[in-house]
Amino acid sequence: MKRILFVLIALAVAVFAGWYYWQFSQRISSSSAASLLPRETIFVAQIPDFNRALNEWQHSDVYQLYREPAVQDFLRKPLGNTQKADAVSQTLREIEQLAPRNAFVALTSIENNNPKIAGGFRFNGSQDEAERIIGKWRSTLLGQDSSLKREKLQYEGHEIDVTKKGSLSVATVYDPPWFFVATDPVEVQALLDRADRRGNPDNRLDKDETYRAAVSRRPSNDVAFFYLQPKIFSQRLAALRAAVGSTPAPGEGTMLEQMRCVTGSIRFENGKIHDVFFMGMPKLEQNTTLTRSSLSLGTKETFFYLAMLLNLGERMDTLNQAAAFAGTKMFQALSESGITAADWKAAFGIEVGALGQWPSNAHWPSLLVTLPVTDAAKAGKIVEAMLRGDENGSWTPTEKDGVRYFSKQSGVSLVTIAPTIGLSDRMLIAGLDATSVEEAMKRARSSPSELAESPTYKGADRLLPTPTNFFAYIDTVQLYSRLDTSLRPMLLMAAAFVPAIAGSIDAGKVPPPEVIAKHLSPIVSSQRYDRDGYMAESIGPITLDQLGIGVAIFSSFGAAAVRQSGLGIPSAVSSPGLSPSPTP
Repeated sequence: MKRILFVLIALAVAVFAGWYYWQFSQRISSSSAASLLPRETIFVAQIPDFNRALNEWQHSDVYQLYREPAVQDFLRKPLGNTQKADAVSQTLREIEQLAPRNAFVALTSIENNNPKIAGGFRFNGSQDEAERIIGKWRSTLLGQDSSLKREKLQYEGHEIDVTKKGSLSVATVYDPPWFFVATDPVEVQALLDRADRRGNPDNRLDKDETYRAAVSRRPSNDVAFFYLQPKIFSQRLAALRAAVGSTPAPGEGTMLEQMRCVTGSIRFENGKIHDVFFMGMPKLEQNTTLTRSSLSLGTKETFFYLAMLLNLGERMDTLNQAAAFAGTKMFQALSESGITAADWKAAFGIEVGALGQWPSNAHWPSLLVTLPVTDAAKAGKIVEAMLRGDENGSWTPTEKDGVRYFSKQSGVSLVTIAPTIGLSDRMLIAGLDATSVEEAMKRARSSPSELAESPTYKGADRLLPTPTNFFAYIDTVQLYSRLDTSLRPMLLMAAAFVPAIAGSIDAGKVPPPEVIAKHLSPIVSSQRYDRDGYMAESIGPITLDQLGIGVAIFSSFGAAAVRQSGLGIPSAVSSPGLSPSPTP
């Protein structure tokens, strides 16, 4: 009887211990990054579920484009380093095996210009299984450097592995199912304390009101998320301004000083990438909203459209400095003519528009920039004063159908352009040639807009909320088809005469445009003010922000390749056949 009673008690204890361990492990494993970080954390980026993110990425439009056989065949030569490709594939398989959840990296503080960084993730499987992979990465990163010092520290039942080199250190520790890493052991100990529910429960990022308000804008199905608290940077900026005796009037601080927080997230929707950014700050524009009035200038051959609220009158000093840096005194001429910021505000509205047109019979696109005119007389004086300040050439004035035009022939270059400004009593339009500006002026007086009525534009416009201060649209199918028509012959010619290009790519294997186009869709971006901050969203096969980053990277690599190959484009080359306006 006693033996049976002992067995029952032992079984009850075992069941209770198992239940308690399960509850405790569930509490730890469900912890978000914000519950593991200090309240004063400056920046944190998080991936809730790596394997889900990878799976959704592999079903995205841009990944399906990458997997097209014709694209793979073309990339085989420029990406011919199979060893690197195999290493990346192996690393991805190892990460999938770990199945990281709630993976994060954070900047927790900056003391004496010494940033403290912490990170971690919840892994799948046992600690030994995780260490076989993480230990391999650690050995690869650290190598066999004899100057490295390694030590192990004991803390609350955990073994912290510390690697030091000079003043730098990296500390790692396991707290199953978590793995943590930080720039010093104290940071790792703090992570362990919060994960194991020790210390002050209020000293956590998820208890901060600013963070809680910001994260309430976060979509529930995102694959990546970040939070930035710019307070420390604005404090340093304010201290710097005070040190030089520059104290702004109340309410006139920089945009950085007005920001409470910045958050961003990325998710996938039906193969498209959708990113959302939130900037907690006061509203900058008062009693005005975006009308997209320049949409009337768009045609069925418009591949790019942008409209935004931008008060240029308040930024005349900045524009003057930028113009001086670019070698022109156009904005300086305004002050010399006695024209003030108030005159500019009276002459023009604050909605700036831009359109990219690429007719099928043109070699290159044309670009238009627009401003609404509220006082034609003052606007005329401002334009005349600016053009008098252009020391690089004279502008020829003409008038047609009640519209004043100012044109200038550019210097000899690869592409012949003739900058033109058209000024009516309703709108200012600037473009790269007289024909496109005159045609745009005619469209401004007619309706409806071909672009606004196109099914592609309408479908893209419905994807995002109505903007209040910024909107952008790119028809990627039309843009790529035009680029392919114009650049493919040039690429074939360059590959035939430049060995460096022929050695990097096989120009004969550039995928047909229809293979690329079937995976493309419009890119659209919208920004609005919502309650206590600006919400900026973008959606497409890639987003507008990603496109901008990609163009910047491509341009820098392209410039570096040109310098390394010793190539250059002669500036004194003229080709009348390469006009931005439609050919007859």
